[in-house]
Order: sequence, then C-alpha cells, then structure tokens
Amino acid sequence: RGVEKNVGKEIKKRGYKKVLIHYGGGSIKKAGIFDTVIKSLNDEGISWVELGGVEPNPKIGLIREGIKLCQNENVDFILAVGGGSVIDSAKSIGLGLAHNRDPWDMIINRIAPEKSFPVGVVLTLAAAGSEMSNSHVVTNPEGKLKRSLNHDLLRPVFAFMNPELTYTVSKFQTGCGIVDIMMHTLERYFTKDQDTDLIDRISEGLLVAVKEAGKVAIKEPDNYEARATLMWASSLSHNGLTGTGKNAFFPVHKMEHEVSGMFDHVAHGAGLSVLFPAWAKYVYKYHIDKFCRFAVNVWNVEMNFEHPEYTALEGIHRMEEYFKSIDMPVTFKELGIGEDSFEEMADKCTNGGKDPLKSYIDLGKEEIIEIFKMAVGN
Repeated sequence: RGVEKNVGKEIKKRGYKKVLIHYGGGSIKKAGIFDTVIKSLNDEGISWVELGGVEPNPKIGLIREGIKLCQNENVDFILAVGGGSVIDSAKSIGLGLAHNRDPWDMIINRIAPEKSFPVGVVLTLAAAGSEMSNSHVVTNPEGKLKRSLNHDLLRPVFAFMNPELTYTVSKFQTGCGIVDIMMHTLERYFTKDQDTDLIDRISEGLLVAVKEAGKVAIKEPDNYEARATLMWASSLSHNGLTGTGKNAFFPVHKMEHEVSGMFDHVAHGAGLSVLFPAWAKYVYKYHIDKFCRFAVNVWNVEMNFEHPEYTALEGIHRMEEYFKSIDMPVTFKELGIGEDSFEEMADKCTNGGKDPLKSYIDLGKEEIIEIFKMAVGN
C-alpha cells in the first residue's frame, strides 16, 4: 500500500535527472495517481515531462512521438504509469531511443536489441505482466498489423505494485486481465515438453489462485487480497517462471494478435477468451494426458479413465463456463466478427501461408481457419 510514493526516491537513487511520465487516457489523473507520482518526483528535485494518450493495442504513431519528445527534452528515464499497453508503449519508446532508430523497423525485421533505455513502472492494471516480462506488443494501423518483440533488455528496471491502484479498474477490464494472466501460464503449460512436473504444479497452483481471486475481484472490486493475488500472478505468469525448461510457441496469442490487429475494438483478453477454448478443442487429442491433468487439477473434473477424452473436454468446457461467469466473450459472434475476415487473418498469421504456427501440430492457414470457425458461436 502506498508504495508508489517512493518512486522519486528510487529514480534519484539510480542517478536519473529527467523523466518521461507515460500514461493512457487520463484515468490516473482522475484517480489522483498522477499527482502522487509528480509530488514524489518534485520532492526529489527530478524534472519531468508527460505524454498521455496510449490506447489499448498501443500504436506506433504515439511511440514515435514519444521518442521525439524524449530526444528534444533530454529525458534519461521513462516511467510508465498504467497497465500493459502503457508499459509496452514505454518499452518501444526506449527501444527507439537506445538504438536511435524506428522501433517498428526492429520489431518487423526481428532485430534483437543490443542495449537498453531504462523504463520503470507504476502498475495500475493486473493483466499483461509487462511489468516483469521481456516482451512487448505494438500495433501499426497501416496494414493493421500487431507484432511483438521479446528480449531481456526490454525488462523494466523496477515496478511499484500497489493492489489498491487497481480498485477502480472496470469489471470488463478486470475480466480481461484474469484471462490474460491465465493465458500467459497456459501457453507455457500446454507444450510438447516432458518431465516438467514441478513447473506444471506451479502453473496449476497459479491458475487455481487466479480462478478463485478473479471471482472475488469481480464481485468485490476493492478486496485487497484478491487484487493482490491477481497483481502478483500477473507478474509471475509472464516473467518466464512457468516456462522454465519448456519450449513454448504461444500459438493462441499469435492468432489473437491478428484479431485485435484488424479489429481495434477487441481487447486482447477478450480475444484470448474466445480463441483459447477453440484452439484447445482442436488440439487436445494430441496431448490428451495433459488436458486431462489440467481438467482434474485446475477445474476439479473427476477423471474418466475409460474415456479420457470426456475428462479433457469437460476441463475445456469448465474453463469456458468460467469465462462466461466473469462476463468474458467466448465466441466471435460476441465480438462482432464474421467469417468473411478469417481468410485474411489466417493469411497474415502465417505470412501468406509460408510460416505455419508451431503448436502440437503445425497450424497452417486451413487449420487456423478451422479454429476460427470453431469459435464462431451459434
């Protein structure tokens, strides 16, 4: 509680002189978080400039604006005050500043960073885990492309995490966060790797904790313990812990990036809650033991040894029902997306069919279109 009041001391201790405060639509000003942060900076004699306006699915245009502002103002530290979109935007600004080049060029051409620009975080939304992850995702409206770049040099140097700052997050955004946290663990849980029992048990424990805390946070937005569990889980789900010793490919995230890249109204968590059950129903037969384990250990399904496929499918069904219970969509129909867009999304997702997504099986254009069709809804 109240930890964000110390952000100025931490920045001063590290020797930085001028800060860019980066944020979203202005809710941090209404909630008083902005005033707390600038008081902390002013008390330590640290200069600052601000840049708001980060949207969900952060756009490259504002990132380029941020790079120019930092260069003109001699900024030596970026402070992201917000959730995953704000943090990802700050990371991309830092990427451009560190290398003196357009970050989209680095993202689209998979150019690995060679140095870092310091980014710190005051977290206001438990969801993406970007406050502790090595990843960031950016959208370019030109071409409607949403792409990621991952590297350890993109990890923030610190994150101040006060669960109270998430009390005012809407029910919908809280639900999106719950889904995103779960997905970051599930995309690492469902892999071909063997003999990963310890990490799988850590993953299952995290998923159960998020499931329970999520139900409480939806009903009681100011429940400190529930919000704290979600905030901590947000970080642990995407800092690499649950992927230890594994080779994860994130096929559902990659499919979702095409959805929210083309349809900007789709929140990332909402896209994932639609696509993950469809993907699971398509691939469960290739690792039925793992899907049964997931059903039993996370969703309390009773194991049917004679027909294990019943157990696996019941686990997927209960996850879908949980998403519905927290008012998350589970069909494309709910997102207002029709089948006429499936071909284009699948084409972009596979680089014109040349690069199938890695999963339990390779997912080419036709397979991805089938998964999309399974997510249509009645």
